[in-house]
Amino acid sequence: MSRIGKLPIKIPEGVSVEVDKNNVVTVKGPKGELTQTVKGGIEIKVEDGEVTLIRPDESKHQRSMHGLYRSLLNNMVEGVFKGYKIELELVGVGFRAEAKGQMLELSIGYSHHIYFEMPPEIKVEAKTEKRSNPFVTLESCDKQLIGQVAAKIRSLRKPEPYKGKGVKFVGEVLRRKAGKSAASV
Repeated sequence: MSRIGKLPIKIPEGVSVEVDKNNVVTVKGPKGELTQTVKGGIEIKVEDGEVTLIRPDESKHQRSMHGLYRSLLNNMVEGVFKGYKIELELVGVGFRAEAKGQMLELSIGYSHHIYFEMPPEIKVEAKTEKRSNPFVTLESCDKQLIGQVAAKIRSLRKPEPYKGKGVKFVGEVLRRKAGKSAASV
């Protein structure tokens, strides 16, 4: 049996989980509301403050879907209760970030500014302090969406291996290369 799939999901205070007849799970909480369609015949039971998933048979496909949907539902419950937060750091001379509502304006070493419009589910904040790199903070209840948007922002200027200039996640360890060494005479 799937070790992930068989674990029950505890429902915290203030979070409600509803399953309709088409296996559409709706999770509501203080941070928002998320829905997920569960396919493949996996049965969802909500009882005693816990959500459990039961698969119909032991086929390889069913076992993999069992663990997948359990993880997705757990991320939804955690997201609407606590939320998710990702911080990006802009490393480079003259790199700037400015948030104007749902629009993020980035100046990251190109000849033009980059305007990145955020989905309505994501809250963006940019802060720049003197003598430090600019930071962009993303907050949302949807783990998949916030990860995808953060990866897209990072892909606009990936950190290069020599000086480390670019957009990186806070806490990300970059693999650095040595530069050219002086020729021996």
